[in-house]
Amino acid sequence: MRGPQCWQKLFDRPPSRFAHDVPNEKQVHRARLAPNPPLARGKLFPRHRRASCVNNPLVVEVFPSVLLLIPAYNEEARIEPVLRSYAQFFRAHYQGKFQLVVVLNGCRDNTLGVVRRVGADFPEVSALEFPAPIGKGGALIEGLRLAPRADLVGYVDADGATEPPAFLDLVRRSGEADCVIGSRWIPGAVIHQSQSSRRQFASRVFHRIVQFFFRMNIRDTQCGAKVIHPAAVQKIHASLCIADMAFDINLLFLLKRAGFRVLEVPTEWTDKTGSKVALGKTSLTMLLSVIRLRTIYSPLNPLRKLFAPAETWLYQKLNLYPPNPDPKLH
Repeated sequence: MRGPQCWQKLFDRPPSRFAHDVPNEKQVHRARLAPNPPLARGKLFPRHRRASCVNNPLVVEVFPSVLLLIPAYNEEARIEPVLRSYAQFFRAHYQGKFQLVVVLNGCRDNTLGVVRRVGADFPEVSALEFPAPIGKGGALIEGLRLAPRADLVGYVDADGATEPPAFLDLVRRSGEADCVIGSRWIPGAVIHQSQSSRRQFASRVFHRIVQFFFRMNIRDTQCGAKVIHPAAVQKIHASLCIADMAFDINLLFLLKRAGFRVLEVPTEWTDKTGSKVALGKTSLTMLLSVIRLRTIYSPLNPLRKLFAPAETWLYQKLNLYPPNPDPKLH
């Protein structure tokens, strides 16, 4: 946005139609020092502003602070280049405050040491450690407690399937919705290395199951690249209850149920080797979690207590991460 339109957005006054009404340099200087005006819901918060003198001295660019979460389980072998690439890229291409927090989920290797080594070179990188395994979803639930620290909070997978430019694209579009998610299954997506045919088939079958149960009309719930406004996170956080790979469905369903807008945009994505996803077990786990989530938000919810012992036994038998037994309903 340029010229008088930009002043209208920041100071809520009509654009000038007269040349003599354009602020002079002294007024521009005072405007830069003025406190941030309130913006409408869904707009970016002007914590970091820069006045540009290209063509028009009144152009103001907005750079919200960003908190990026990366859940990690035994990622010593491959997480270091991911952390360094994100830190270097955002230093070079983003002028707002950037923080990266790795949420360690019961790691038994030296992932923590790797994060600390990177943090010594890039102070914006830090770790949040949980010694006992809590699952990918559990790690993100804990990490999202930090959402008030920034204007935007997001997460990506530790394997680097989402490159920094693709994540930054989500940040830039965050003014369009309460939650912006990357998608591999809509026109415009760029896939550098596709999943195996088995995984693609399982993904599409799972998508149909999710659509049948929840009617969210989201093509790719499982892509590990999302950016959310903290107000939306805080509204639904107490209701998050799925600690496994189905966490994304839990998050998106609650956001939609609470009336928040979710925007799905094409992303750039690369399938990485070394995946820890065991297709059979993971598919069964996610199916159980989806059924559980649908039951919570249905007339059958009061009956869940009758089946709680069987549910607990099944999760233990399959060595799965137990869900929150009593989530707050919205």
